[in-house]
Amino acid sequence: MASFKFVAVDPKGKEVSGTIEAGSEDEAFNLIKGQGYFPTKVTDAAAAAAKPKLKKSPGQGPAAKKAAAKSKSKAKKPIKQKKKAAGKPLLGARKVKPAELMVFTRQLATLVDAGLPLVRGLEVLDKQEKNPTMKAALKQMSESINSGGTFAESLVQHPKIFDKLFVNMVRAGELGGVLDTVLLSLSVFMEKVQKIKNKVVSAMVYPCVVLFMAVCIVFFLMIVIIPKFEMIFNDILDGQALPPLTNFVLAISQGITEYLPFTIGGVILIVVAFKMAVKTEKGRYALDTVKLKAPMFGSLFLKSSIARFSRTLGTLMDSGVPVLQALSIVKETSGNQVIGNAISGIHDAVKEGENMAPPMESSKVFPPMVIGMVEVGEETGELPAMLSRIADNFEDEVDNAVASITSVIEPIMIVALAVIVGTIVIALFLPLIKIIQGLNG
Repeated sequence: MASFKFVAVDPKGKEVSGTIEAGSEDEAFNLIKGQGYFPTKVTDAAAAAAKPKLKKSPGQGPAAKKAAAKSKSKAKKPIKQKKKAAGKPLLGARKVKPAELMVFTRQLATLVDAGLPLVRGLEVLDKQEKNPTMKAALKQMSESINSGGTFAESLVQHPKIFDKLFVNMVRAGELGGVLDTVLLSLSVFMEKVQKIKNKVVSAMVYPCVVLFMAVCIVFFLMIVIIPKFEMIFNDILDGQALPPLTNFVLAISQGITEYLPFTIGGVILIVVAFKMAVKTEKGRYALDTVKLKAPMFGSLFLKSSIARFSRTLGTLMDSGVPVLQALSIVKETSGNQVIGNAISGIHDAVKEGENMAPPMESSKVFPPMVIGMVEVGEETGELPAMLSRIADNFEDEVDNAVASITSVIEPIMIVALAVIVGTIVIALFLPLIKIIQGLNG
């Protein structure tokens, strides 16, 4: 039996450390987990104690110290060169799309579940990978694992591809010896998140396209068509008064035509200012608040955010990630500042020893049904399963919301476009009617 020093996290997220007697490092991991802790580091106490003795050996003279320092610097150089080389292939490369990462996770889960060693699975996927960024990352990950690192440590080296949620779930799977199960859960989670995201985007595409076309048509009429009609009116009516509606439309056309560079510059300035404001914390919070309170689309954004929150938190907890760590990850991946602030309040309350349901209710963001189901899950000890049911329920509601919005938005946009274009056409035809009446007289 040997002594092992360990650092672990308890169920409430607090870090604990100590020593434990075990026959091997793996046995130490299992014993620590059996006590209800989540081990993050386990080292051999005897090996750790031996290192300082070698450094502080009294027999080391100046020459020995100099040689040791030289060998130490030599030992460090290859590591630095390796890190530098590892970053080079990714510079200037294209991004890895969520769909590509989802396919990679599903394929790796299948290979590991079939009994293939992890490194061999990465090499198989590297051969068929077409994205140069992902291909370089797979090669570096294989090298890192062959050098003695863990899969989670190799993922941390590529933060632009693998987010904290991915890394922490893999780390939990490695420590628990259920990496294949965790990878499968990750792939299912990513598929469902991507599905819900595509539905929200599809609901937004149609109105955006119609609105863009309406703006293009109005600008074309104002800049090209209306000035020609104005010349005709001036020639034929010879200074006679035009109808008020026609004067209004002509004034708008003149303003846009004469100040076209300023109009384009103003639009660009507004877009740039909006993007800069959104990057700030207050601007992002204001935009997300408007999103959640917007007519028709507000409920869609809220339901999709709650579905994402429930799915992510449930998947992390089901994979063995401590609740406080899981809430921190969910906050960063919520996609909405208002929801993120609410999750931050839940995290602080749970850290103080409270349940999740009371701070969820006080945030006034989550619907009563969600709060009730979370409360039941905490009382029965089935919170991850309850969160998955909440996610399933709200994903179905997002489907229904997308269908209803699509059916309602189409006639609204058509009527709005007809009113705008119809107003311009009527404004142009009123003087023509006056001209025709004058010719008949």
